[in-house]
Amino acid sequence: MKNKYIIGGFIIVIFMSIMGYLLTQTSVAYENNFEMIKSSNKTIKATGAWVKEKKYNIDMEKNIFSFYMVDDRGTELKVIYKGTIPNNFESSTSVVVTGKYRDGLFLASDILTKCPSKYEETYEQSTQSRTS
Repeated sequence: MKNKYIIGGFIIVIFMSIMGYLLTQTSVAYENNFEMIKSSNKTIKATGAWVKEKKYNIDMEKNIFSFYMVDDRGTELKVIYKGTIPNNFESSTSVVVTGKYRDGLFLASDILTKCPSKYEETYEQSTQSRTS
């Protein structure tokens, strides 16, 4: 009877240890300061805006999409993404990329675009009509 409790307790301790380790390994930090990103080795979610003047590049043979983004302080960062361009990339107001900074490039594993909301204009129009 005591062996069952010892084995059960041992399994619980092992499970809790594994869960604690996994929680420390999957933490992803949000950062909108690209200078901080350049000095980090962790996986980071970088937030910024696409630099439209520099265009973007698509390599169809290698399935690589690259573009430049800028943070609030004006620091630029070149992003390389192995995958296709997001559908609404050209109309986005901001971009969130997840990945790591290596050798002067941000190697993205995921791209999330934020587009202007179709409801913002409607809200502004209704607010203006009430104040008139």
